[in-house]
Amino acid sequence: MTGNYLIVVGVDGSDGGRRALDWAAHEAATRGGTVQAVIGWRWDGVEAGPMTAANPADEKEHARAILEREIQALTARRGSQSPVAAEVVEGRAADVLTHAARSADLLVLGSHGHSRFRHTVLGSVSEECVRKANCPVVVLPVPVPAPPAPTELAVPT
Repeated sequence: MTGNYLIVVGVDGSDGGRRALDWAAHEAATRGGTVQAVIGWRWDGVEAGPMTAANPADEKEHARAILEREIQALTARRGSQSPVAAEVVEGRAADVLTHAARSADLLVLGSHGHSRFRHTVLGSVSEECVRKANCPVVVLPVPVPAPPAPTELAVPT
């Protein structure tokens, strides 16, 4: 394989995004490629919770910090097996990701991230990226916790 194989991965600080970044790094190492970790950000001035930024510059910095933290954590978990480029882009997540992946070989996403809405099977961003991307899209599911093991009932003898 050549080093020209490019995997774009959506990162948002969620478990799904973290799993996507791990998977993308492993896949890039296997193929001798590179990873471009991308986070999209928007500031609409509407408070949506305790993590809402007061202005666009704060929101951009918050996104940059998330991406930096996730890449550092990846390096701590996996070592420096493959290079990871970071990109912080203003815009709707699905638009940002599909645009970043326009010349990529693969787009990797978690099935659910940090968004205001959740869909039953795929998150809204993942669903839109699957429809709009020009390259193959891998959507990694968020693990479902295992149900508790059935307890054995004591049977009188």
